Amino acid sequence: MDNKISKGLYEEAKKYIPGGVNSPVRAFKSVGLDPIFIERAKGSRIYDVDGNSYIDYVCSWGPLILGHANDDVIGGIEEVVRRGTSYGVPSPVEVDMAKLIVEAFPSVDMVRMVNSGTEATMSALRLARAYTSRKKIIKFEGCYHGHSDSLLVKAGSGAMTFGVPTSPGVPEDIVKNTIVCTYNDMDSVKKAFEDNKGDVAAVIFEPVAGNMGVVIPEAGFIKGLREITREEGALLISDEVITGFRLSYGGAQEVFGFEADITCFGKIIGAGLPVGAYGGRRDIMENLSPIGPVYQAGTLSGNPLAMHMGCKNLNMLKNNPGIYEGIEKMAIQIEEGLNAIIDELRIDACVNRIKGMLCLFFAKGPVKTYDDVMRCDTEKYSVFFREMLNAGILMPPAQFEGWFLSSAHSDEDIEYTLVECKKALKKAFGK
Repeated sequence: MDNKISKGLYEEAKKYIPGGVNSPVRAFKSVGLDPIFIERAKGSRIYDVDGNSYIDYVCSWGPLILGHANDDVIGGIEEVVRRGTSYGVPSPVEVDMAKLIVEAFPSVDMVRMVNSGTEATMSALRLARAYTSRKKIIKFEGCYHGHSDSLLVKAGSGAMTFGVPTSPGVPEDIVKNTIVCTYNDMDSVKKAFEDNKGDVAAVIFEPVAGNMGVVIPEAGFIKGLREITREEGALLISDEVITGFRLSYGGAQEVFGFEADITCFGKIIGAGLPVGAYGGRRDIMENLSPIGPVYQAGTLSGNPLAMHMGCKNLNMLKNNPGIYEGIEKMAIQIEEGLNAIIDELRIDACVNRIKGMLCLFFAKGPVKTYDDVMRCDTEKYSVFFREMLNAGILMPPAQFEGWFLSSAHSDEDIEYTLVECKKALKKAFGK
């Protein structure tokens, strides 16, 4: 596959942008390639500057549930632009968006718009600490909540430990109040609360861990988190930047039947435009400025472009529940097809799927924890990725990311993908 123009652009980009990319995973380093540069996208396909076409299973990392450049979603965006791209003062569409989110999530009485998932989780933690008058938070190894300082931590040895900085530039004093537990292990959470009695402000978690592939909560795990936070006077923060409006219209909370104290949303609510939000119970949210003491602001928060696109996107999903059924049907087709290939080739690989989210792990299953994920053979995944790319299929350029489907994917896309998956897996495993 010819990528001459992409290679030239990458060399030029490296002169002006650190690493030539504006987000690390785009560099394709973990799969041993230079990145492709995209010119346009439509439906289930994405097109690079060299004229190559790919079936896209990245979908901008989740938000494009309706596919690229859906006509119904982008229709009228030119008129919105002509009316102004940013006002710095309120506009009616912000109220429309807030109503949609509140109506979709019973646990959310009020919501505050921000500009990214990172901003949402960062703000939610500040709010939780202020509401509880406590400093410490619990997060889980392998769960990513954006790049704010207090959440860029990793665990040491053992099931539970205080975090140490994952990145230079993050002071140890910042993460000393962050406790890292093991996803799907309630014993580690109980120990964290016992060792920090009365000091834990919140537990923040991904109800489906979507940043170490796709790791599904075991039976009782979310219920256990809900119970222990209530017992200990801590808040439960559900990071639904990936799952909110993607797993179902009511997100993971609808699927698993729980209510968080604070919920974080990301770019899905803007159909791919830069946007985020966090919301929760009224008594918690009323602590935010200007009616409360907790300060958080943003000039572009609730900007008319993102709100316009978001309202159109959410209304389409709300009024067409069959979209979710169709996406899950395709995900099941891929899961069953991959499992058949794995059995036929007798290879150490497994598939995790929940609703329309799935991941192919290059390790013998089951994959339930961060340690399980880290057993994956990333070299084999790199071979798989390169073979799929050469076949005109764009997979996530890292083993530890989920596959995303859209309503724009077709039966033909799925059938072709499975045919090429078999070829690529045979190559990766030397069969």
